[in-house]
Amino acid sequence: MSTTTAASAAHIEYVLHIADTSLILGQRLSEWCGHGPVIEEDIALTNVALDLIGQARLLLAHAGKLEGQGRDEDQLAFLRTEPQYRNLAIVELPNGDFGRTILRNFLVAAWQQALWQRLTTSSDAELAAIAAKSLKETRYHLQHASDWVVRLGDGTDESHARMQGAVDTLWPYTAEFFSAAAGDDAIEAAAIGPAWPSLEPAWDTVVRPVLEVATLSTPARTPFM
Repeated sequence: MSTTTAASAAHIEYVLHIADTSLILGQRLSEWCGHGPVIEEDIALTNVALDLIGQARLLLAHAGKLEGQGRDEDQLAFLRTEPQYRNLAIVELPNGDFGRTILRNFLVAAWQQALWQRLTTSSDAELAAIAAKSLKETRYHLQHASDWVVRLGDGTDESHARMQGAVDTLWPYTAEFFSAAAGDDAIEAAAIGPAWPSLEPAWDTVVRPVLEVATLSTPARTPFM
């Protein structure tokens, strides 16, 4: 595949957007290794981190092939400059306490689940295969995070206050999940994947009922800056 066309450039950017989000979140979650509140959650967060790094490896290797410049997954992961990364900003944020980490996992996993489901029918056969594998992992990530969001949000006064504070901090970043990108039209036209704004209904369907059960309120939606 030539990388000189707009569609091919958009294709690479699209894959990197997904790959870098998994890569950076996986690295952030790895910081919990040995520091979880209980050993079971220490292990759970570490396993989620390993899944995300595995997804990133597959996606970065694929992006390297699409790029056709001889860069492998390690070079793309570690030898780009900061402005060349395409991850969602939310995954870069410091972990904060356990509740904030869990809420971020929940919000991102809901986005990833909606994305992977759509990508399983991608015209890019390699991307479709990665999506099918990743979807199984992400369903576990989402269930794990959802259970904790409810448990903490609808828990003690202290846990509820912390979780509401986490919602207030993280919610504005979720607008970026659905921000239109310059290559959206080319990606959709080539049936490679969905445009980012189209993922919002599926994400809302998952996220809002859980937050309601957790007795957590969301701020008004604002554009991501």
